[in-house]
Amino acid sequence: MTAMLADYFAMAQAWLFETVVQPFMFWAGLGEFTENAFEGTEWFLIGICELLLIWVVLRPLEAWIPVHEFTDRRARWNDFVYTVIHRLGAFTLVIFFLLDPLVDQFTAFLHLHGIHQLDLDKLWPGVSDQPLLSFALYLVVLDFFDYWYHRAQHNVRWWWGLHSLHHSQQNMNLWSDDRNHLLDDLLRDIYLAVIALLIGVQPGQYVLLVALSRILQSLQHANVRIHFGWLGERLLVSPRFHRLHHAIGVGHESRGRDSIGGHNFAVLFPVWDLVFRTARFGTEFARTGIRDQLPPPQGKGRDYGAGFWRQQWLGLRRMVHYGRRAGR
Repeated sequence: MTAMLADYFAMAQAWLFETVVQPFMFWAGLGEFTENAFEGTEWFLIGICELLLIWVVLRPLEAWIPVHEFTDRRARWNDFVYTVIHRLGAFTLVIFFLLDPLVDQFTAFLHLHGIHQLDLDKLWPGVSDQPLLSFALYLVVLDFFDYWYHRAQHNVRWWWGLHSLHHSQQNMNLWSDDRNHLLDDLLRDIYLAVIALLIGVQPGQYVLLVALSRILQSLQHANVRIHFGWLGERLLVSPRFHRLHHAIGVGHESRGRDSIGGHNFAVLFPVWDLVFRTARFGTEFARTGIRDQLPPPQGKGRDYGAGFWRQQWLGLRRMVHYGRRAGR
């Protein structure tokens, strides 16, 4: 069954590339990038599959066991726009065009000086011969680095200016995972791609690693009353565990009204929060948002924008504002 689905996917990728993508690349004078464009076509189709899976599985769950009623249904549509932009490969294509030549030059430089790429799964005998074990190893290692990236987003002031857009959603839903500033998304995609290249992740393996991670993160952000129990919550990030990360005055601002900090930074595996003492478990499904969104006297009534472009513009302004405060 799996092999048959893989064959159908490969046929669809080849058809789309040969019928649409390749002719466009030659017409636009970009023939030298056709190999990258073929990989980009794969990302595009995977994104389509992800969107369908999210809609078919998570949308009924949100209707069946919701945490809260939506106070602004347009906010969900706006998050859907973010998801379409990110999942259909726009950022991946940008990284292919900008990052690949630099990585090739860097790899050639290392080889010239006798330094070879680290294949992490070859450090332990037999791991590289077991595809599932190798996949699990890389998933855990990339998640470790993703934990520290996410924690930095909350503890570096200018970075929080960008990332706060993600936390400003008070109607969190199945599409909210990709509600991020475009600059923040680009930085994260480059960061993870570079680490994956350095530790020896193969391109086809990386595609599956990213796809699995994104699907799980969509579940985490869904408006569903789901948890994994005492043990499960400590093995895999659940919607309840991650909702505490988005909770007003808890997820980010836990050290005081104007200080930065927070809990539950793990992207997939809560073990990092447990090891580095940032875990917070609870039985409630908290209200989401940022304290300064609330009207006075609870907050400052800060506007994070209602539409895509205004949210992007205000994110840049916050980045500059918080950056200046950090430099004082």
